[in-house]
Amino acid sequence: MILNFIRKTCFTLNLNHLSNIIAIIKHSLHHHTLTTNFSSSYFTRYISQANSLILWHVRRGDPVSAWILFHSLRRARADVDAYTFTSVLRACTLLHISQLGIQVHNQMVKTGADSGTVAKTSLVDMYSKCGSLDEAVKVFDEMDQRDVVAWNALLSGFLRCDLPVKAVGVLRAMGRENVELSEFTLCSALKSCASLKALELGRQVHGLVVCMGRDMVVLSTALIDFYSNVGCVDDALKVFCSLKGWKDDMMYNSLVSGCVRNRRYGEAFRVMGLVRPNVVALTSALVGCSENLDLWAGKQMHSVAVRQGFTRETQLCNALLDMYAKCGKVSLAQSLFDGICEKDVISWTCMIDAYGRNGRGREAVLMFQEMRKEGGKVLPNSVTFLSVLSACGHSGLVEEGKKCFKLLREKYGLEPDPEHYACYIDILGRAGNIEGVWSAYHNMVEQGTRPTAGIWVALLNACSLNQDVERGELAAKHLLQLEPNKSSYIVLVSNFYAAIGRWDRVDELRRIMRTKGLVKEAGNSWINVLGLNQHARGLSLPPVPPQSLKPAVEVRRGKKGSGHQEGVHSLRLLYNRYLQWRFANAKGHTTMKAQQVESQRDRTRRGYLGRLF
Repeated sequence: MILNFIRKTCFTLNLNHLSNIIAIIKHSLHHHTLTTNFSSSYFTRYISQANSLILWHVRRGDPVSAWILFHSLRRARADVDAYTFTSVLRACTLLHISQLGIQVHNQMVKTGADSGTVAKTSLVDMYSKCGSLDEAVKVFDEMDQRDVVAWNALLSGFLRCDLPVKAVGVLRAMGRENVELSEFTLCSALKSCASLKALELGRQVHGLVVCMGRDMVVLSTALIDFYSNVGCVDDALKVFCSLKGWKDDMMYNSLVSGCVRNRRYGEAFRVMGLVRPNVVALTSALVGCSENLDLWAGKQMHSVAVRQGFTRETQLCNALLDMYAKCGKVSLAQSLFDGICEKDVISWTCMIDAYGRNGRGREAVLMFQEMRKEGGKVLPNSVTFLSVLSACGHSGLVEEGKKCFKLLREKYGLEPDPEHYACYIDILGRAGNIEGVWSAYHNMVEQGTRPTAGIWVALLNACSLNQDVERGELAAKHLLQLEPNKSSYIVLVSNFYAAIGRWDRVDELRRIMRTKGLVKEAGNSWINVLGLNQHARGLSLPPVPPQSLKPAVEVRRGKKGSGHQEGVHSLRLLYNRYLQWRFANAKGHTTMKAQQVESQRDRTRRGYLGRLF
């Protein structure tokens, strides 16, 4: 109405009043209606208002409308300026179409709007975000004056394309040019160091942060991420504890995730006790519960999620599904799965994996069939097929495995990965179809897939099961060529030669392991007492009777100092020795005794282990 009134009466307004009118209109009318109601002559006369409208479309996440409006301006031969082009370049970035950006760049060259620092910085940012790094570098080199924004645009482009070495090169060039580093630059530098696992270089960046007096609240999350990614969790904890001021959820979440990635579950759960519960932190902690097989702590996380109303978050529910599956609670996983409002491909894959992991391959196949009935809502991906193939292999479902492998390519157009071929070879090998095993291998090679160590392991296992000595030796040879320093693979090959009576090769492989100092990784177990997880390997202590379980040192939750740590350590050792005593004195009913030990373990944990929340 206002626009029609303006046109009919030829009412003259100054630019400020017109800007106010546009601000009112663009929040009340649909953007498509707004675009079509404006005439080309209006845009030609008031190009600054057109620039505002293009920028508004970009900011609200509608790059298509911004591009249509820009195209209308060009058709009307409007006198566009540099501000028009910079806004349109942002629209090209959102569309992630470099060809449109190239067209805009060409028009900028024709109109002479590409000479300014802001315009060239926008071009560098557009090309880098669209993945055209060569063009971004070319424009960057043409710049007479480069500010920190232009450097950061190029730096983020290399990081986005997973080129941390070149990103570090940009940082060094910034140092040579004496460019003042911003917080964004330092965060990008830490990300580059984390990708390269460059601990010393990252420490230098940390020192630079301290020397420059930069805002640690902004950079602390990046520092925690860096130290966690390079395996220095203690340094990440030091950075976290050094922050005297306010700590936001991102810092807590980053620290919890870092502790879980480095299998420092005790620290992760302690940090969880400090943070206000949120979806990201709970999801990271649930990953720790899954890897640690800590059902009790996982249930506590589930309770917190229910109390906080997070159970509508699909990502969190998927983490709960994975935790219950790995802890063997398939019925709980199924109940949780049924209650998920919006099931995505990860939800279905987790549920399929839950059945397959716990030896219920038939149910896994049925779940996969239900997923396929969903049609276009949820399509299985490569991980889904990998879970189904693994379930078929462990349950002896040969025909179902063959059908699944056939669907992978023919129905869904997915190319099998080496992991899929390894599972398929394992299915055929367990079924005694050794010729089918090698036929699948040759088909894989013909498709252009290079055999990995996992493929040769599957072939070696199949040959060992089916007494195929000649081709088994071929698989063993290729496996040792690919992984000459992997102790577990050498032991696997040694066991194969022992099974066929080649003791000379067994002695030779054992001698090679001794020469290289290789030792097969020992089995491990987790004992959870007082909320602390002990990763015990090769523990050898004399068994003790139950009365020795009472520790001489009083251990209280929350007690500080070395006495607390010594008491915890003593309790761990005593508990391990107590378990040895129970198993050593089991008479006849070993299974019953083992179940009693588990009950005693639960009672001990409930007596000493405090709640996280």
